[in-house]
Amino acid sequence: MADPYVLVLFYSRHGATARLADEVCAGVDSVSGIHARLRTVPPVSAICEATAPEVPDTGPPYCEEDDLRDCAGLVIGSPTRFGNMAAPLKYFIDGTSGLWMSGALVDRPAAAFTSTASLHGGQEATLLSMMLPLLHHGMVFCGLPYGEPGLTTTVAGGTPYGASHWSGQQGNRAPDAIELGLARALGRRLGRLSLALLAGRGA
Repeated sequence: MADPYVLVLFYSRHGATARLADEVCAGVDSVSGIHARLRTVPPVSAICEATAPEVPDTGPPYCEEDDLRDCAGLVIGSPTRFGNMAAPLKYFIDGTSGLWMSGALVDRPAAAFTSTASLHGGQEATLLSMMLPLLHHGMVFCGLPYGEPGLTTTVAGGTPYGASHWSGQQGNRAPDAIELGLARALGRRLGRLSLALLAGRGA
């Protein structure tokens, strides 16, 4: 695969998840030989006539199927919605059955990150639920090992299932140094594993 990349695919409503996505990208980009490709998904609407513009007004482009098909690794991020990923990201993933049928993502590493308004608002449940479609795609899910010291010192976000952030009830708590460090660590790990598995596939 020429110019391999890790796809960092996220949905963010108020910016907290987007901030984590930037740190995941920085972690990927710190690994020589691979880079991050940042993509988002459009919101969904209950109004049937509503359509999203083909190109977002600001921020990263919307993800296309080719972004997903050609990635060496994948990291998905979403705010928590009742212990699950937000509808826009779920909607996008639900539309990837063609990639599932062809086995396009089999044996590629994947990871997840999330943000919650409350400290015990379902971070781990969300990360675990985000794992499920990735496993159905045959991907190799990766968390954060306890060799990362932030996992045992954090008083906010950070789990062995993936990076996370506690944004506060009003959504105005910025990620702290530990949360950001764990997000970068997750990106670094995905970058290294993507290259290793890519070499193993002979690509």
